Amino acid sequence: MELPKRKPTRLKDYDYSQNGYYFITICTKEKQKILCNIVGDDAHIVPKEYGQTVEKYLCSENQIEKYVIMPNHIHMIIKIDSGTMWASSPTKSVSNIIRSFKTLVTKEIGKPIFQRSFHDHIIRGEQDYKEIWSYIDSNPMRWKEDKFYNE
Repeated sequence: MELPKRKPTRLKDYDYSQNGYYFITICTKEKQKILCNIVGDDAHIVPKEYGQTVEKYLCSENQIEKYVIMPNHIHMIIKIDSGTMWASSPTKSVSNIIRSFKTLVTKEIGKPIFQRSFHDHIIRGEQDYKEIWSYIDSNPMRWKEDKFYNE
């Protein structure tokens, strides 16, 4: 039996370790609502146990500038800034940051909770950055209209 061919998820020939901002979305396996509940008219986020673990590791990664934990996915903005050649730390790529994050969460929880891979968008300018920041802020209020929403 021939397995289906996966569509490439990254921009061909793009260096994801170069300085810049990246909008990332990571979904839970089978889009299970295991991270939090969104309650009330003010769309208050109430983390579940797995969501608390996820937040712990999101907060520990200093290259994550902004994030929101939704019931079955996470949105975040990652900043890659390798500094100058004279004083730079080892270069991290978006994939390395996400791999490390998923590994830490998996080890603490004891099983993988995220889908393979992740969605990325290279942020191209200040206006794009502001729109994504606003999208992350307003995502809980729009949960029922979200493409990842399911009953």
